[in-house]
Amino acid sequence: MITKKAIETAMYEAIRRAVTRLPRDVEAALRRALAEETRPLARRHLEVSLRNAELASRGEGLVCGDTGYPLFFVRSGNKTEIEGGFASIWKAAAAATARATRDNYLRPTMVDPLSRNNPGENTGPGMPKVELSFDDDHDNGLDIVAAPKGGGSEIFGTFYRMLFPSDGENGIKRFVIDCIRQGCYAGKICPPAIIGVGIGGTADLCMRLAKEAAVLRPVGTKHPDPEVARLEDSLMKASRSLGIGPMGSEGINAVMALHIEKALTHTAALPVAVNAQCLVGRRWRARINAGGDVSFPEE
Repeated sequence: MITKKAIETAMYEAIRRAVTRLPRDVEAALRRALAEETRPLARRHLEVSLRNAELASRGEGLVCGDTGYPLFFVRSGNKTEIEGGFASIWKAAAAATARATRDNYLRPTMVDPLSRNNPGENTGPGMPKVELSFDDDHDNGLDIVAAPKGGGSEIFGTFYRMLFPSDGENGIKRFVIDCIRQGCYAGKICPPAIIGVGIGGTADLCMRLAKEAAVLRPVGTKHPDPEVARLEDSLMKASRSLGIGPMGSEGINAVMALHIEKALTHTAALPVAVNAQCLVGRRWRARINAGGDVSFPEE
């Protein structure tokens, strides 16, 4: 049985690592972008971001000062047993988030949307956000990804539109590229961005697909459906022709990766959503096996 303490420890450590270390795939993508960019300002933005990450990994600050929204994605086996039941996951997430905020790994940015009152520990209605899914093939443990998402990428990098089926692939491309241009042109989403695209489903499912494509998939992985992978490549190529580079400067790397996820939808519908993740691509994985042992595999 997995204890509540083990879950809280795993979530705390995962989010602590997420805000102080670049994922390996993200760092590699930023270094590829640096090798490609020729404009001095574009190169400088990347150099500073990589330097910040190096300092953070040594305990000198964070990879980015805006730690944004505390998000946890949890995958469970069907027979996983948790002390206190699955409700313990949400309690552990709140405790881990509050502790990380008190320890100055998270900035207290979560406020009441109407009163603007700040509870001070990033906890309250809906936050931290926990997405729980079940996997037949997963062992009887928990797989946890902490993905603190910066405000800029969420505020300026979230788009949704219900297209007509007749708009087809060209309509999808036009919408996605317009969203990338709008989010990147002044550096609002802190590019090079990881762009997640959701196609299909209901409005809320479409948005969820876009978010998960942006924050969960390793940079540059291809969709298993060849047609979706082809569309990913086409959009990625188009993004490089916009003339926008790191932090909105002149360049070619407004986007470091573009990932698409899809779902069945109504015959009269073609919903499309875009969600951007900023250049530090914060995420860290924790795994808890059925015996309660915690590990933090690097990807």
